[in-house]
Amino acid sequence: MKRTIFALSTLLYCTAYISAQDISTYIPDDKGIVYFLPKTSLEINVIATHITYKPGELCQYANRYLRLNNVKSQPEDYWEIKQIDVQSVGIPDSTKIYLVKLKDKSQASNVELTNDGIVKAVNTTNTGTYNISYELETVQPHENARKYMTEEILMAGSTAKMAELTAKEIYNIRESKNLILRGQADTMPKDGASLKLIMDNLDKQEKALTEMFAGTTDREDKIFSIQVTPQDNVKDKIAARFSRELGILKDDDLAGEPIYITINSSAPVPVENEKKKKKQDGVIYNIPGKGNITIEYQGKQYFKGEVPVTQFGTTEILMDDLFDKKLNTRIVFNPNTGAIVKIDKD
Repeated sequence: MKRTIFALSTLLYCTAYISAQDISTYIPDDKGIVYFLPKTSLEINVIATHITYKPGELCQYANRYLRLNNVKSQPEDYWEIKQIDVQSVGIPDSTKIYLVKLKDKSQASNVELTNDGIVKAVNTTNTGTYNISYELETVQPHENARKYMTEEILMAGSTAKMAELTAKEIYNIRESKNLILRGQADTMPKDGASLKLIMDNLDKQEKALTEMFAGTTDREDKIFSIQVTPQDNVKDKIAARFSRELGILKDDDLAGEPIYITINSSAPVPVENEKKKKKQDGVIYNIPGKGNITIEYQGKQYFKGEVPVTQFGTTEILMDDLFDKKLNTRIVFNPNTGAIVKIDKD
């Protein structure tokens, strides 16, 4: 039966036209466009950073020549939680499925659906973006320090001597930068663009040579999405687990520590009008409720906020008079909640 529903909605998506008064609860074998209202799935987005440290070739001399303390001599590979967000994501609600009957003489209005059959717009196109976007940290390339080493450094007879000469080259670069900034260099840059180019190149050389002592640390962000079905009065439910060594794990994987979610409705769930249920003449849409969501890990609160939850709300109807033949009515819905975003008439 579900395959039949989705096939019908896909077939009629681009070509069908509707009349507002011909929308009703879906009954098998009726001809028309089938659409769903969404119900809420809470999407927990955990941004975890994968950190990889590689010790420098000259790490054992970092303190002696550059006064760099606590430089590690062993590689490390681990994860850290950077950020946790929660957003409402709409999935088709099988209890809220409706049919738009097609009639040749009805007022024409285009219906736009998502790939899952959730209504997005009536008589217009929905171009809105409703999901959170993130700027993620990525691994940056490292310069090869050896291309900045002098012949004397490369010909050094021991690692200790190489470390000593490399440190001297670092100090020479720093001195050159200071002389340029003070205007005391023998050859000064002609303009601001030349100054920036020279300083950037000196910074690059210093960084590459210093990494021979301090080592390199790469950081790469990854998003892990966890789906949770919201229920009222949920206290410290385990949504997932986290391990410093392994990253994000499933909620039943005891190799990690639990990430807890707490959910509470912001207001009592409204009671739908029984008369309205029996006679549904018009465009049916959601009025989502709101849920207070808290996410905690190891006693630290990573998220606390209020998000829309359709299960905590109710449905309403846009009556037929909005679709009078003299009016060009356009409706945009939020496909994640089924709520009205905008109504235009002309």
